[in-house]
Amino acid sequence: MSKTLLVAGVDEVGRGPLVGAVVTAAVILDPDKPIEGLMDSKKLSEKKRDALAEQIRQHALCWALGRAEPHEIDQLNILHATMLAMTRAVDALSIRPDFVKVDGNRCPQWAYASEAVVKGDSKIAEISAASILAKVSRDLEMAELDKQYPQYGFAQHKGYPTAQHMKLLAQYGPTEHYRMSFKPVVMALQQHDGILNSGSLNSGPQYA
Repeated sequence: MSKTLLVAGVDEVGRGPLVGAVVTAAVILDPDKPIEGLMDSKKLSEKKRDALAEQIRQHALCWALGRAEPHEIDQLNILHATMLAMTRAVDALSIRPDFVKVDGNRCPQWAYASEAVVKGDSKIAEISAASILAKVSRDLEMAELDKQYPQYGFAQHKGYPTAQHMKLLAQYGPTEHYRMSFKPVVMALQQHDGILNSGSLNSGPQYA
């Protein structure tokens, strides 16, 4: 009797935001416990994502999260930091996969047999599951950060460079959770310093 090939799906969330970690997930699904409705996490409502994430955590053979922090993103650049976070997620799986399928057009340099699948989060159930876990996890982190810094609106824009976020960033300046190498953050820091030096902003919270 042939052994079932253990395939892990890997995806990331958070390459585009200006703040917070890039978060990855790796998932090996249980073929005996199929999960209905898996698809690209961006195409699901928050309620549906949360419900599916709970099913994945309960029914998958194993799953794990990986991450690269803002200072690592600044040191390595976002691409290499994402590859590092993906490697950390797969390394953290309690079962070693026979094969890894990664969303996108490249795989990390690792010891796993693997392939990159463009738009894999809408084609391959394991990658869809990873996409959902990564997004639910990162969105929760942004909600927690919003509690610490309510003036930035993290719960709404999730750290992405929306017009409202850019306005608030220019007003308050970046916190330690920002990716200081990202151009909009560099520009906002310069703009914020200019506003402070002109004395036109009331002295509010200051961050290094």
